[in-house]
Amino acid sequence: MIGLDTGFFIKLLQGQANLKGVWLSVVGGKEKAVVSVLTLFELERLKLKGLINCEALEALREAIFLNCLVVEVNADLVVEAARLSYGLKLATVDSIILASFKLAGCKKVLTTDSLWKNYRSKLMKIEII
Repeated sequence: MIGLDTGFFIKLLQGQANLKGVWLSVVGGKEKAVVSVLTLFELERLKLKGLINCEALEALREAIFLNCLVVEVNADLVVEAARLSYGLKLATVDSIILASFKLAGCKKVLTTDSLWKNYRSKLMKIEII
């Protein structure tokens, strides 16, 4: 199972070729993916700022809900997120997204956030894209 961070979807919408294959494997059912509800928040915010095409985001959001496990914020998640935020000095939203992937059991995370490289785990690999 892979965790897809906000940066993954931004790069995907920008047409980054190597990420299209990853997304097609998720949509095609070959790969299971996890997305934090906060990624949906961040993408919506970028749309409101005019940085993401409205129609493209609507189609992407629909595909995310159909093909990914969307993790919502809960009490266990915020405890883990606080630990990650404190230990790695991550911003609140980033720590909640990372905790979502950790608690969902992701083996790999695709992100553009270089601060996440400081996270060390034998169970989950962070790949900066």
